[in-house]
Amino acid sequence: MVVNQWVPAAHRADAVGDSARCLRDSLHRMGHAAEIYALTIDDDLQRDVRPFSDPAAQNGDLTIFHYALPSPMTDAFRALPGRRVLYYHNVTPAHFFAPYDPGLFRLATVARRELVTLAGGVDLALGVSEFNRQELELLGFDPTGVLSLPVDLSRITRPVRRPALEKILDDEFVNFLFVGRMAPNKKIEDHIRLAEHYKRYVDAYYRFIFVGRCDSVPRYYSTIRAMMTEYRLLNERFIFTGPVPDEDLAVYYRHAAVYISLSEHEGFCAPLLEAMAADVPILAYGAAAVPETLGGAGIQFAPKDLEYAAELAGALAFDDDLRASVIAGQRRRLSDFGDARLTRELTAVLAHSGGSFPSS
Repeated sequence: MVVNQWVPAAHRADAVGDSARCLRDSLHRMGHAAEIYALTIDDDLQRDVRPFSDPAAQNGDLTIFHYALPSPMTDAFRALPGRRVLYYHNVTPAHFFAPYDPGLFRLATVARRELVTLAGGVDLALGVSEFNRQELELLGFDPTGVLSLPVDLSRITRPVRRPALEKILDDEFVNFLFVGRMAPNKKIEDHIRLAEHYKRYVDAYYRFIFVGRCDSVPRYYSTIRAMMTEYRLLNERFIFTGPVPDEDLAVYYRHAAVYISLSEHEGFCAPLLEAMAADVPILAYGAAAVPETLGGAGIQFAPKDLEYAAELAGALAFDDDLRASVIAGQRRRLSDFGDARLTRELTAVLAHSGGSFPSS
């Protein structure tokens, strides 16, 4: 079988593009012909991803369309003669962007409107999580299913050395890590508030590290920096790295005492799996797909009481028995996302012929 994947933009270290490459490799191992086609391709992926203008993009026996943003691919996908599978990565609700960027507010609004136009026009609609699947069902898609987000964890677990970076991170400060874009739904401002509580009530020797793009929503990032000034927090205790190579990312995970997620909207949250793979205890606000991805692992809390969260962060950082227990639970949960599960779910997708999709 020829299985094509369509991705509007192929970027390195992006959950959508990375998952497409993982799926392609799995399809190859299963004996299928599989390629990825994109409208925009990073320079270092030119040999790995084909341009959407290639006529072969239209000739798959089955085409999987990774949806997260509006693009010309949507109309083209609707018109395809072959079997069509929508793979929904989620669209951040527009209201998160309203105070910071009218353009992104409009983009998110259009993305959801455009998604609805595919309802009734695909053979199968998949979410990367049950949270996403339920949204698709509410929008009128049928049949629906879940194809768990494939995540390449080798970039986190492979042994690498970065002596200069390791020297910076391996000191008397406790490192709290977040990985992802500096975007309003991620609630980076709550990390700043958490730091204030932690400094005041738990421990003064701390460092918050944010790995990911800072320029996605410039006004939002400026708000974060202003909040740090308002709280009179020391700039050297907050590292905003921007994008980093995989080797550096692995070092940041390896030197983190706790991974913290305070996000209020996630369709899956791949960094949670990365933290599990790196044996970093997770402290997470239980919202959207986060509880589903964790599956009872890590430490979750709700409602969002940041003073309480600061106490939990301190316990995870300093209580060795608690750390060991949490890490053991995370290892058990991570085993649920192995190759066997991906192969099983992919097999169900490929076998689907209009009936109900088997639950994973």
